[in-house]
Amino acid sequence: MTTGILDYESDAIVQLMSMAEEDWTEKELKDALQRAIMLELSTIPPYATALWSITDPDNSKPVRHTIREIVFDEMSHFGLVCNMLTTIGGTVVLTDPATVPKYPGELPGGVNPGLTVYLSGLTRESAALFSDIEKPENPLAFAADGNTIGAFYQRIANVFPTFAHLITGQRQISFPLGSSHGAGNDIVPMNTIDDVLKAIDIIQTQGEGTTASPDNPFPGAPGELAHYYAFKEIAVGKELVQNPTTKKYEFTGPDVPLPDTSPVARVPQGGWADDPGNRPDQTTAGLLNDFNTSYSDMLRALEAAWGDGGAASIGEAIGHMGELRGTAQKLNGIKLPADPRFSYGPEWLFVQK
Repeated sequence: MTTGILDYESDAIVQLMSMAEEDWTEKELKDALQRAIMLELSTIPPYATALWSITDPDNSKPVRHTIREIVFDEMSHFGLVCNMLTTIGGTVVLTDPATVPKYPGELPGGVNPGLTVYLSGLTRESAALFSDIEKPENPLAFAADGNTIGAFYQRIANVFPTFAHLITGQRQISFPLGSSHGAGNDIVPMNTIDDVLKAIDIIQTQGEGTTASPDNPFPGAPGELAHYYAFKEIAVGKELVQNPTTKKYEFTGPDVPLPDTSPVARVPQGGWADDPGNRPDQTTAGLLNDFNTSYSDMLRALEAAWGDGGAASIGEAIGHMGELRGTAQKLNGIKLPADPRFSYGPEWLFVQK
């Protein structure tokens, strides 16, 4: 099998999943890890855009707290997979225009086919989209099908031990995200196959839960749900509870009210400049450009971190993430010319130097 690595909109993950595990070579494993990195990165813009649309800045409030914790988890997953790739001699690619996320559009590699991921403020509908992104093969609350992220990671876990001899422990990043969230969220080096398999288990179960429980087994607090179920609660507007008679999990618990949000509209394909009725004025265009530049610089810093930049480049990337939040919130306060019921949102467009 030959798959080009720089093809976000390809069905390469579907192709990898169709291959027998014994036919995977070092090339397929590295290719799969690069695509897993692209997958993890693709979840952060929609989740962060929804988070930043919440107007109350109190991170302890239930829905805001939930989404913020999930964004931290996704950052952790991204870092862990980057470490998996570099420990076996691979190179993390983030700044080729073909690798960056495309919105609206499907997830990279053909995962969850037919699911269109878009950028908007937090609504019941966007929360439902997020739960679809995270869906397990066999969710405890209702049936689902299709090629899932969890199934792809399971294939990587099945194949990786065959190539354990490639693990070098080189170009590894350590970062203590767990100090602000639960166990399992630190970015840690991949020095052994056990490190790799533990990290994959964290990624799978934080996103999907287990076959026995919807809880995140690496929680920030007791009772924290895996991402799929946490987003589903927001989408449905009801807490997930276990029926005492049937023992099944059902979304029939107390209400989950949506917080107040800025009414951020769905970002159009290609950005707001491609929307004739909502082309930004000079001030808004400047904010959009500031956001896209910070986003692009963040990707460059992250790519450098897993090259030879190390902790200094990680610090630079975190600084850019802070810039993104502030600029997004400014955009959220600007009404659309064609429909002032809604406001602008960040585009997350990659800008080449």
